[in-house]
Amino acid sequence: MPNQNKLWKVNKLICGDNVEEIAKLPKESVDLIYIDPPFFTHKQYEVVWGDEAEIRSYKDRWEGGIEVFIDWLKPRVKAMYEVLKPTGSFYLHCDWHANAHIRIMLDEIFGKENFQNEIIWAYRTGGATKKRWSRKHDNIYFYTKSDKYTFNLAKERIYYDKPFFSPQQDEQGRWYADVLPVDVWEIPAVINVSKERVGYPTQKPEALLEKIIKASSNKNDVVADFFCGCGTAIAVAQQLGRRWVGIDISPTAIKIIQKRLKQFLGVVEGVNYEVIGMPTTIAEARKLEPFEFQNWVVIDKMRANASRKKVGDMGLDGYYPRSVLTDEAGIQVKQSERVGRNVVDNFETALKRAGYKKGYIVAFSFTKGAYEEIARIKNKEGLDIKLITIEELLNKKKPIL
Repeated sequence: MPNQNKLWKVNKLICGDNVEEIAKLPKESVDLIYIDPPFFTHKQYEVVWGDEAEIRSYKDRWEGGIEVFIDWLKPRVKAMYEVLKPTGSFYLHCDWHANAHIRIMLDEIFGKENFQNEIIWAYRTGGATKKRWSRKHDNIYFYTKSDKYTFNLAKERIYYDKPFFSPQQDEQGRWYADVLPVDVWEIPAVINVSKERVGYPTQKPEALLEKIIKASSNKNDVVADFFCGCGTAIAVAQQLGRRWVGIDISPTAIKIIQKRLKQFLGVVEGVNYEVIGMPTTIAEARKLEPFEFQNWVVIDKMRANASRKKVGDMGLDGYYPRSVLTDEAGIQVKQSERVGRNVVDNFETALKRAGYKKGYIVAFSFTKGAYEEIARIKNKEGLDIKLITIEELLNKKKPIL
């Protein structure tokens, strides 16, 4: 097997479809894989992101039923199996919506004999019901590739109100015993007041990932998360001295992880890790999902704030608040060519409704009528609207502010 140090000279944060990007990784080079793929919930998560009210939209919709979902997930897990070392471990995080179907799929790929645990992560959050037992746990399936794998079993301390069998007493006089851990983990979920909260809708607690990474890898091992989302597995692997690779199809998620690594861990791109696959061309920008395209334009390229709503945003996809560097301004993003006069007119209405005197429309191209209309609006209405093409945004040919 090739020397692992040569394969992983630098950690990797990759933006792209994981089934395609995993195929580019060396075979049998990863020690531990943890994935938290989209749950089969038919929900779209839309949340306020951070103090600047930046919206992060995460889609979890699957047309065609559970078979379509499994058909989508299966080739991805097969690709992961190929890059997992013979001594490697695999954890898949899911819930009741699809866990039975996922378990059958994993038995097929890894073999029933390599199933190790169904871990129950129990937590208490809002949304209780009186119609049934409230669903307050997730399922984490733990498989290995063979019967030889890393497992660092650390005992856990349990406290008792009175002596039980042969417990010991700590310095405070409390009775305790150090016992082997079980497959039910009670770990608090990430909620609004959690210190580690970054605002991502499906964020998992660091304590959960720490438990997995400590048990199933050693220092300098390679940990992979191929649905890395807001980067909890990546952040914990970094803190625990593991090498890592993270893949997510969302440019927004990659930006979240970069911010998290720098803000909380002081890790800088180019020193500790490299970023691969972020959109840098017009062709790549065209392939983005609509919400991701808006986020990429507004937040990443224009350094502005996204609107508080992604649906029913009243014609404004983003805005600049008033500051020393910028005037108050609205932003509209169109993932299309030849944006015309009617879009400009509608944007004019949106700016007036919001009380803005300045605005930007971003698209792949504009018609002659659009340019004529912004000139008319400026002369007659006093509104300053600028039209910016994606090419100009990428190449910074035109000053934005």
